[in-house]
Amino acid sequence: MSENNKGIIEHYIGAYNSFDIEGMLSLLHQDVLFRNYSNGEVNAETRGIQQFRGLAEKSAKIFSSRCQTITSYSAIANKAEIQVDYKAILSEDLPNGLKQGDQLQLKGKSVFEFQEGKISVIEDYS
Repeated sequence: MSENNKGIIEHYIGAYNSFDIEGMLSLLHQDVLFRNYSNGEVNAETRGIQQFRGLAEKSAKIFSSRCQTITSYSAIANKAEIQVDYKAILSEDLPNGLKQGDQLQLKGKSVFEFQEGKISVIEDYS
């Protein structure tokens, strides 16, 4: 993995952790594709920076705090993969029964692809 791509990923995670949506968007390609996989199924997908912005703004309201910690990096062909520990505290009740104040703790991974020096694909797995 190039040091440049590693730096982009670290800046993206830092912006995510601090709810800096504009900072996240500044690192994304205009046609970014985002997918979130949970238990092997896609539960969220966006195409393009405006759809991504909408999802990012919506998800930011759900958490009072959130933190992804990168535990490892690897490169596979033209993709970069990170393993993450994820912790978050909910700021509102969710339809699945989780309540405001509940803490989430997950392990997962994120796969990134790059185009023109920006993130063009993000796939999150948990």
